[in-house]
Amino acid sequence: MAPTVRALVALLYATAAATVAVELLNLAYAPDREFGLAVRTGWAVLRAFGFLILVWHVRRGRAGAKPLGLILAVTTVFAVGRLIVPRSGVPPLAGAIGFAVLTALCLAVVVLLYRAPVVGAHLVRHPNRLVIDRRGIGWQESVPRRPPVAGWTLTARVAAFTYPALIAVPALVALGEGGLRRLPFAVAWLAFAVVVGNALLPIAIFLVRDRGWARVALVVVTVVVLAVDLPLCYLLLGLDGLVRDGGPLLVAAAVAVWGVARSRATAGVRLPAPRAEAPIPDTVP
Repeated sequence: MAPTVRALVALLYATAAATVAVELLNLAYAPDREFGLAVRTGWAVLRAFGFLILVWHVRRGRAGAKPLGLILAVTTVFAVGRLIVPRSGVPPLAGAIGFAVLTALCLAVVVLLYRAPVVGAHLVRHPNRLVIDRRGIGWQESVPRRPPVAGWTLTARVAAFTYPALIAVPALVALGEGGLRRLPFAVAWLAFAVVVGNALLPIAIFLVRDRGWARVALVVVTVVVLAVDLPLCYLLLGLDGLVRDGGPLLVAAAVAVWGVARSRATAGVRLPAPRAEAPIPDTVP
């Protein structure tokens, strides 16, 4: 790997470690270690595994590393930021410093992924698939026959796949803190997360096939998710829950819609085919 790619891998490891450290630090300084804080902290810590998965993609030069890194960086900043600020008062100095360091690391990850030419030239490979040929059975890189998928399309797809988890986290908080009166609403909220996840599967498949209806369907699902989730956050968890749990979902939805808009603007645009060069004669007269 090139030195820039190795630097990106080291940066991703550092970001994963910083995510866990900041969350544990915030949990130690929290005045009330309630159920909601434990659920939100657990979800934020799981993002460290997301950065390790991103390392796997970068090492193998996968093109999908860019949108995955963008979504991980953006949502991590918001997921950790919502826990640094307490319900009352100011955040502890150690937590604020840790959050600033984590934000700088996430920003550096995005800059390297999208602005470093060496990294862009490295992230061009496609996933492997099982093939059978004369040599037997083995794994080979599966180069799609369709035109290359636009980067903003992949970004919108990855952002949409975060919806079920961002819906399930506040639903679990409401399930643990709401009591028996709110139990049916919390269970229905969790069921809604499952429905959204199943609805996104066919949309994501046809989104990368550049189908116009899939882009429209993703926007419709995004609007429905916001129309259901944000009011539930406010009604069941209050203004604090709306900010802590609705904020990251709103950011993911904005990234998804922006990705759909950019991919629609570039739909149908194809690179010109390279000109055929004149054959070189075998002998020079």
